[in-house]
Amino acid sequence: MAYSNMSEQANVKAFAKKMNLENLTPEIDITERKLTTYSTHRPALQLTGFFEGFDLGPMERIQVIGRLEQAYINSLEERVIHGRFEQIASYRVPCFVFTRNYRPCRGVMRACLEYGVPVFRTERSTTDLISETMRWLKVIMAPKETLHGVLIDVYGEGVLIQGDSGIGKSEAALELIKRGHRLVSDDAVEIRKVSEDTLVGLAPELTRDFIELRGIGIINVRSMFGFEAVKQTQNIDMIIKLDEFDPEKKYDRLGMEDKYTEILGNKVITYEIPIRPGRNIAVIVECAAVNNRAKKMGYDAPKEFFDRVNSELNSKI
Repeated sequence: MAYSNMSEQANVKAFAKKMNLENLTPEIDITERKLTTYSTHRPALQLTGFFEGFDLGPMERIQVIGRLEQAYINSLEERVIHGRFEQIASYRVPCFVFTRNYRPCRGVMRACLEYGVPVFRTERSTTDLISETMRWLKVIMAPKETLHGVLIDVYGEGVLIQGDSGIGKSEAALELIKRGHRLVSDDAVEIRKVSEDTLVGLAPELTRDFIELRGIGIINVRSMFGFEAVKQTQNIDMIIKLDEFDPEKKYDRLGMEDKYTEILGNKVITYEIPIRPGRNIAVIVECAAVNNRAKKMGYDAPKEFFDRVNSELNSKI
């Protein structure tokens, strides 16, 4: 099932809103100003007049002016400051951000206004701003895919429940929420590959906090169960596929061989659970989550059982 992308966009406007920046150049339109890399840049060398290699990457990054840069700027005459910032701004950098509530001088503002480069200010420290910016942009710019399913945080494990429409995914999620676990997304799960080993799931903004229950309709989990019942993002650690029970089909009863589903090039361990009247899906999901965590910590119940059986057989030989 395809869904439209309702996620945040990697542009200067979204960045300024996310970081709660003070816009010192409101006359400059920042709506269509794109960000193309999650890295930031502190233009120390450029403030001294050295621009070799600046057009090979640093010019595409958010320009951060921190304590050291500001101290150097304070040592310059205003005409020199204007010239240096004019030169940097001529590369059409995305924006300048002054940290620690530093206020840029007239030379800086004049150069940026001439070239239409927005200027922001924040009370954050330079290190804090850079780390938070890179973390946010890395998620926003990560490869992504939207899948049909329900994502729940169960004992800290991100469980993606999938299955045919109407099989009971949302009902299982509701029971898990009542048992103290947290909803991330119902129906549509937006998945981002934030690293070679990590997939992060989140809800499209339109459906965030909502669950659809057939026969009842849409309910707001946050309003009904409180803020502790929802979560914005969660790593995807495992997949549970609900399947209508088929007496002719052979289901795994020992768990000796792991099965995987590939998402954005990453393999996610997958359990196929047959559904029939009387099965408590929420309890099964909880057990699967705990079992998956135990495996990651080095404990393998099927292997222990297999070793016991072999030991018992060998003792009788």
